[in-house]
Amino acid sequence: MTLAVISMVSMLAAGACAAGEAASSMIPPGERKPAPELKLKDIDGKPRNLAELRGKVVLVNFWATWCPPCRHEMPSMQRLYQSLPRERFEILAVNIGEDDDTVLAFIGMLKPAPTFQILLDRDSMALRKWPVMGLPTSFVIDKEGRIALRAVGGRDFDSPPIAAQLKMLIDEKR
Repeated sequence: MTLAVISMVSMLAAGACAAGEAASSMIPPGERKPAPELKLKDIDGKPRNLAELRGKVVLVNFWATWCPPCRHEMPSMQRLYQSLPRERFEILAVNIGEDDDTVLAFIGMLKPAPTFQILLDRDSMALRKWPVMGLPTSFVIDKEGRIALRAVGGRDFDSPPIAAQLKMLIDEKR
């Protein structure tokens, strides 16, 4: 791992610790900006592309196994994923800078195991394109491929307020 990546990861960790679970609100449709490109391989080596999910609401979550809030929120992301319609909602959990074995070992410990997509950003190149301020950082991407929400810090993703925000976005007319 290069010194630059180690420095970036350290800053992200510090930012997440300071951020906590601050409230986040949806960006009005007219003020939303296009999401940056996100093309990575998943844990099975299959190429994934955020642009191919246009028409769905997508939760993009940047995380790492060494990040306690990241580890804590994974089960709630799985519960959220199971509660929303798959044809209209997707989760891309982007692991930052870790090797396959580390990620697979962590995923293997989760019960139930995640059924959403786990992507690998080994060199943190995708991370650099996104406005990530700490880990975990999550983005909700609307059906048009625009950032509708950014949240820094751990979340209980299946909490009623978060689930309601996502359902509202899923039902939003294009």
